[in-house]
Amino acid sequence: MSRTFDFLFYPKKPKDYVSGPVKLYLRITIDGKRSETATALNINPDKWESGKMKGNKEDAKAFNTYLDTLKTQIYDCHKNLLQSGGGINADSLRNAFTGRGERPQFLIEIFKAHNANIEKLIGKDYAKPTLTKYITTLNHLANFLNWKYKASDIDLGSLKYEFLSDFEFYLKTQKNIDHNTTAKYIKNTKKVVNDCLAKGWLKTNPFGNFKITTKVVDRCFLSEEELDILTNKEFKIQRISQVRDIFVFSCYTGLSFIDVANLTPNHIATGMDWEKWIFTSRQKTDTPSHIPLLAPALDIIEKYKDHPAAVNKGRLLPMLSNQKMNAYLKEIADLCGINKYLTFHVARHNFATTVTLTNGVPIESVSKMLGHKKLQTTQHYAKILDKKVSNDMDSLRNKYKAKLKVVSKKISGS
Repeated sequence: MSRTFDFLFYPKKPKDYVSGPVKLYLRITIDGKRSETATALNINPDKWESGKMKGNKEDAKAFNTYLDTLKTQIYDCHKNLLQSGGGINADSLRNAFTGRGERPQFLIEIFKAHNANIEKLIGKDYAKPTLTKYITTLNHLANFLNWKYKASDIDLGSLKYEFLSDFEFYLKTQKNIDHNTTAKYIKNTKKVVNDCLAKGWLKTNPFGNFKITTKVVDRCFLSEEELDILTNKEFKIQRISQVRDIFVFSCYTGLSFIDVANLTPNHIATGMDWEKWIFTSRQKTDTPSHIPLLAPALDIIEKYKDHPAAVNKGRLLPMLSNQKMNAYLKEIADLCGINKYLTFHVARHNFATTVTLTNGVPIESVSKMLGHKKLQTTQHYAKILDKKVSNDMDSLRNKYKAKLKVVSKKISGS
């Protein structure tokens, strides 16, 4: 049984220290024996006073609140070791505090390792956009920790429900990120924490009760009349005409910008119906996408088959950057009198709505051509097609009209 127990936090300056934040260390002393470990907190030594950060501003309050959490954990670990009846010393308490005799497990460090593993599996189990979304989430998490706790990392044992709640608040208020994108970053964070649970680094899920769902949004698309206007509009500037053509090509194939940009003449082949098809895979999900080519898309391929910008790069079509094409599309919409916010991705929506579903193509076929893994993803498009609902109901409406006429004749005849 130990006779004395004490601990303190202090900023540890490196030998070559000049200025700026440094790591906050924890020193545990039991029976005169010391043991130290680093925490996830950083602090400028000038702001450290009487065992806490000086000041009454929000950053100082958040820092000191997190510090109080660490203190509570130390007391709990000390109590548990005493109750277990085993030996207790500075090292054993430090090990209990940091986790099973191992060094502390930190969220940002684990997230970086997670992303490094994904990067090694690109082209095998993952596509490059998957890595991009996790890198973006990691950057937001790191900035959040600095904003909320003035820390570069946080140990897994300190994660609680409030962490995700505060992270959601930060993304929406400080970064002005919309609800659905925020939900994606939360989902990515929970995925990494679930990996920690599976590996036994956490006994319980700190985010188990935290729920955030995406909101259904109306997807912009062009009506059949608007698509005809845009397709037939004469432009004097060649580059604007070129952007319009490639946008229309996507309207009739459903391919995203990156998938159109990746197309080569080798992706065009004869299908089982002896017509020309596109045989490709979506870069985002690596899902096969086989698309029969409609006449407007075939005309555009023929138009640009000898274009130097496409031929020199071995591509099917001459592409500009996504940013430049979106800028031109805004101008194209204005010139066509279309009062809608056009981006290249609208073309993909257009294929799903105006070109296919509205014209009676079964949703299962549309889903396959779009390269969706789940039919539910495609169903978001079907929900907004009032015209399709009206057309589907016409036959039923006429059936009931005919039925009423028969009944009327019978009544009048009697």
